[in-house]
Amino acid sequence: MSFSPLTAMEVFERYEAIRPRLPTAQFPSESIAIENLEMLIDEFDVFLLDAFGVLNVGESAIPGAAERLEAFSRLGKKIFVLTNSATYDATKSLEKYRRFGFDLVREQVISSRDAAITALNSYPDDYIWGVAATSHSGLEELSRTTRLLGEDPSDYDMANAFLFLSSADWTAERQSLLRQSLQENPRPMLVGNPDLVAPRERGLSLEPGFFSHEIADQAAIVPDFYGKPFSNVFDRVLEEELKGTDRRRIAMVGDTLHTDILGGAAAGVRTVLVTGHGLLKGMDIPELIERSGIVPDFIAATT
Repeated sequence: MSFSPLTAMEVFERYEAIRPRLPTAQFPSESIAIENLEMLIDEFDVFLLDAFGVLNVGESAIPGAAERLEAFSRLGKKIFVLTNSATYDATKSLEKYRRFGFDLVREQVISSRDAAITALNSYPDDYIWGVAATSHSGLEELSRTTRLLGEDPSDYDMANAFLFLSSADWTAERQSLLRQSLQENPRPMLVGNPDLVAPRERGLSLEPGFFSHEIADQAAIVPDFYGKPFSNVFDRVLEEELKGTDRRRIAMVGDTLHTDILGGAAAGVRTVLVTGHGLLKGMDIPELIERSGIVPDFIAATT
């Protein structure tokens, strides 16, 4: 797995540089500071939770997060995890959350991977898909002809379209092959994880969004992104699971301004930024909010 040579501030600045590719939204004039999500029990009926930085950091659960979700469930609150993690299918993601102590069921996990795979139905059945993923990413779930992208240039050139699910095994050589192939022959590129980085125990890992936006800059193509902050993943839960629910009673809880907060606001729900664990931990939050103009409804120190 590649780790970011960028600081968190440089990641923030990169997000700002790609703002033209991100949704637009309306925000409150100011944020309300709270200690944790328990203070929002009376404000919301539904909590949409990011995973990294809210439930876990890498392979470690955030202390108290599982107990918080259990208490919300006892009070009848609806809980969904909206994850941009696309390396594995939602069943494997669910197994991970359960290992962390989160008592969730499959229907509560809404993944960007699912949204991207559903989008394959818009393309001809005989397309060959060049897929950036791992050998354990369960490509048989796609029910499409696929080529796992490696070091063979012919796999890139024979593809009718590309699907970027995971950067866990991605290398600079593979990035160069993909860029060159798309420059010579522009084709559709679907991205199942728009995140630039993810917080882990060893630092910030580079995620598919990082590489895909670089490709977009260099190859002059416009990838189709699936996952926060884009509407497709929000539609899966708001239109299918929560249709008719007052969106002011729904909270999107996350650790990033440009994915969780921007995406939640664009979807018309209220937002909660958690600052104590994820990408923005230790940073000057008021400065970042002022610079970006992305204003959460609430700012919580922890989950």
